[in-house]
Amino acid sequence: MLLKEYRICMPLTVEEYRIGQLYMISKHSCEQSDGGEGVEVVQNEPELHPQHGPGQVTEKRIYLSSKLPSWAKSFVPRFFYVTEKAWNFYPYTITEYSVSFLPKFSIRIDTQFENNNGQNANVFGDQPTPEESVCFLDILTDPIPEKNYKESEDLSRWQSDKTGRGPLEEGWRASAEPIMCSYKRVSCSFEVFGVQGRTEEFIHKNIRDILLVGHRQAVAWIDEWHGMSLDQVREYERLLQEETNSKVKSSQCGTGQPMASRPTISRSVSVTDDHSLTMMGGRNSTMTDSKPSHPRSPMRLHSTPE
Repeated sequence: MLLKEYRICMPLTVEEYRIGQLYMISKHSCEQSDGGEGVEVVQNEPELHPQHGPGQVTEKRIYLSSKLPSWAKSFVPRFFYVTEKAWNFYPYTITEYSVSFLPKFSIRIDTQFENNNGQNANVFGDQPTPEESVCFLDILTDPIPEKNYKESEDLSRWQSDKTGRGPLEEGWRASAEPIMCSYKRVSCSFEVFGVQGRTEEFIHKNIRDILLVGHRQAVAWIDEWHGMSLDQVREYERLLQEETNSKVKSSQCGTGQPMASRPTISRSVSVTDDHSLTMMGGRNSTMTDSKPSHPRSPMRLHSTPE
C-alpha cells in the first residue's frame, strides 16, 4: 500500500469552499463527460451517520477506458467503470474508489478542511503522516497536464470581481488572507505481483493532477458560485447531474458501447477472460458489492476528491 497526504491551500474560507466544492465538482464532471466516458451519478442523497452526523452520500460511475496507460489495457476489459462512493460530512469527507472485478485494488481518501495554511501535522487526530509522505501542492506554480490548462484558470492572471482577490503571486501562501487548506490522506493498493508498484504510482500521479486542476478551478470560478446558498448550489448540482448522465448515456448508445444498469445499492461486472482475471487477482464469476450502511475502514476500493 502506498500512502500520501496532500495539502492544497486556497485563498478561500472553509465555509466558502463548502459551496465552491459542490459547484466545482458538478461543473468539472460535466465538462469531462463526453464520448461515452465521464461521470454518471447513480446516487446523491442525505444521510445521517451515528458518528459524523448529517451529511450527503453519493455514488458515481467513472467511465475512463481510454485514459488507461498502454500496459494496463492489456489485461483490463475494453469497457469498464470505476465506482466512486463518497460521504460528505463537511468539513470532513470520505471517498472510496472500487472496481468490482479487481478485489485487490483499493483507494481511500480522507479529507479535512481547515482555515490555515497547511501546518497542522496531525489534522486527522489519529497519528501524524510521516513527513516524507506529506506533499504540498501549489495551485499557482505546480505544473498540470497541458490539456487541462486554460488561461481563464491561470491564477497568476486571475482576478475576482466579486471578492477583489487575485492574482496570486509566488509565496502567496505565507501572506494570503483568507486562506484554507484541503488535507487529503490518500491510501491506494493494488496487490498484484509484477504491476503493484507502477500501478500505485500511476494512481497517485493521476490523483495529484486531479487535485491540482480541481482546486485551481474552484478558485478561478469563484465569481460563478460566490454568494450562492447551499440550496441553490444543490439545485445547480442536480441540474448538471442530469445533463452529465444524459451525455454519458447518449454517447454510449451512439457508439454501441454496452449500457450499464443503474442500481442504487449494488453493482456487478462479469469477466470471462481467465488470463485477465489471473493477472488482476480476480476469479471467473460475476461479483456483486452491496452498498455499505456506513463508511468503511481504509481497506478496499477508494474515493474521489470530494
